[in-house]
Amino acid sequence: MMYWGNDVGGAGDWVAMTALMLLFWGGLAALTVWAVRSLGRAPDRDPVGRADTLLAERFARGEIDSAEFTRDRALLHSTAGPGGT
Repeated sequence: MMYWGNDVGGAGDWVAMTALMLLFWGGLAALTVWAVRSLGRAPDRDPVGRADTLLAERFARGEIDSAEFTRDRALLHSTAGPGGT
């Protein structure tokens, strides 16, 4: 009659089970923190400011020249918007 509560598992088994349990609960806690932080983030409420920043970055990298930067920035800050009167 083997394994009826006599000499089942040793110290190594308890260490492995403890490590895996801590890894599981730690991973679950990290996933919860990540989800709360990413879902709780407020959306960008200033699209003109973000677009202005991207336009300035493109100008700084040399992707657009000063005339295109000035024209696009004026269009971005106009009240009519593209295609408006």
